[in-house]
Amino acid sequence: MRILRLVFIVAFVGFMLAGFQWYRYITNTESPYQEVGIELNSRMPEPIRKWGCDRLHETFANTLPPYGCHAGDGTSWM
Repeated sequence: MRILRLVFIVAFVGFMLAGFQWYRYITNTESPYQEVGIELNSRMPEPIRKWGCDRLHETFANTLPPYGCHAGDGTSWM
């Protein structure tokens, strides 16, 4: 039972750290091209990724969308 609890705690902490990194990327004001943030955002479920891309688009409207936020041709936001 102890090993199961330890695995759960480690998984929970990992999930929280990844979520914090993703949220920090979405709300940043420096650049939409941070590798870790792009990777986390591109692996999110569609509604969460869309919300994140919308937030990035509000902040960086005059730039090309990062991977995971582009629609079709790669030059327009989703």
